[in-house]
Amino acid sequence: MIRYLKKGKDAQSRADDDVQVRATVEAILKDVQARGDAAVRDYSRKFDSWDPASFTLSQAEIESAVKKLSAREIEDIRFAQKQIRNFAQIQRDSMKDVEVETMPGVILGHRNIPVNAAGCYVPGGKYPLIASAHMSVLTAKVAGVKRVVSTAPPYQGAPHPAIVAAMHFAGADQILVLGGVQAVAAMALGTQSVEAVDMLVGPGNMFVAEAKRQLYGRVGIDLFAGPTETLVIADETVDGELCAVDLLGQAEHGPTSPAVLLTTSEKLAKDTMAEVERQLGILPTAEIARKAWDIYGEVIVCDSDEEMLAKADELASEHVQVMTHDPDYFLQNMTNYGALFLGPRTNVSFGDKVIGTNHTLPTNKNARYTGGLWVGKFLKTCTYQRVTSDKASALMGEYCSRLCHMENFAGHGEQANIRVRRYGDRADLPWYEPVKALP
Repeated sequence: MIRYLKKGKDAQSRADDDVQVRATVEAILKDVQARGDAAVRDYSRKFDSWDPASFTLSQAEIESAVKKLSAREIEDIRFAQKQIRNFAQIQRDSMKDVEVETMPGVILGHRNIPVNAAGCYVPGGKYPLIASAHMSVLTAKVAGVKRVVSTAPPYQGAPHPAIVAAMHFAGADQILVLGGVQAVAAMALGTQSVEAVDMLVGPGNMFVAEAKRQLYGRVGIDLFAGPTETLVIADETVDGELCAVDLLGQAEHGPTSPAVLLTTSEKLAKDTMAEVERQLGILPTAEIARKAWDIYGEVIVCDSDEEMLAKADELASEHVQVMTHDPDYFLQNMTNYGALFLGPRTNVSFGDKVIGTNHTLPTNKNARYTGGLWVGKFLKTCTYQRVTSDKASALMGEYCSRLCHMENFAGHGEQANIRVRRYGDRADLPWYEPVKALP
């Protein structure tokens, strides 16, 4: 039986918040669509107090930003990008173009074609999320995207040097210092200074996530990546200190970030709740983490691993940290998650920053139908067909003609019939007279 020792904000309250966000985003998108750069500049002034001569960094400005970093900082960025590039390349290499002769004279295939242009949003107003530059820009380039526009808001009134360096090292073709809905709108809709892209990727706050949702269809998107979520699945094999660290390490992302403990040990649940309170007394980011924990944090006690598995799949959380006697049980049986972190030696922070997997992951239960960002998100798997013999064309034509007849598609049927007449040895038609040429 599932027991809640702590519950978070109810679904209706979250839905009410969403209504207000939707209206705000819709108004900004309409304005940017109508006024372009002028609207973007107005919102940048309003929300970020940022009004540069150009939102696009020049090569000299990029080089200046890189020079502000120490050799150690540059090495750390390059190390992280090496891990992410390596795994992304392994993923790309796993996706093969195919061509096969399915029957004599019939050749079918597909090609994995990169989109031509992608816009990468890198959050950076509250925390400079350097890693998001690796995850989006670098992954797009490994996929083969020709033009990558990358943007991040100003940090404390200026471009953040490490974010700019990470974008540059990852291969961004255009780097903007611009945040929020106005940045997403500029990339998706295009303005006088920003050529529109074909798809948007990257995490963001609830406004950025809503902007991507409203723009979907006009452009492609990676997924709906809203406020960070974390689920810790644990039992008596670990202690409350470790669980609390892993919960608060993600709760600090923002005041709307859910952090949930799922356990079979009531003692661990109570120890973790006490440890959370202790750590909130010393954590430098406690002001934000406290709001997330108080409003969205949950502690759930189950009777068995099977019950935890069912609840975890229902929650479909973005990050799932598994610290139990048998983490592989969840790897083999869990179906709804953004990413799994198995055992106490790994953690979500490794995945967020450096280990090599992508940290842009589905939230709001979207893990029920999609995984996270990876090279495959930037690729279109497009099919083709070729018929190389008269016999094959006539054979397909006869079957196709009869199937079209079942559906009352005369025009489709004639496409098949003309191939039967021209490439087969039959002049008669299965079900109606051929279309006669105009005089």
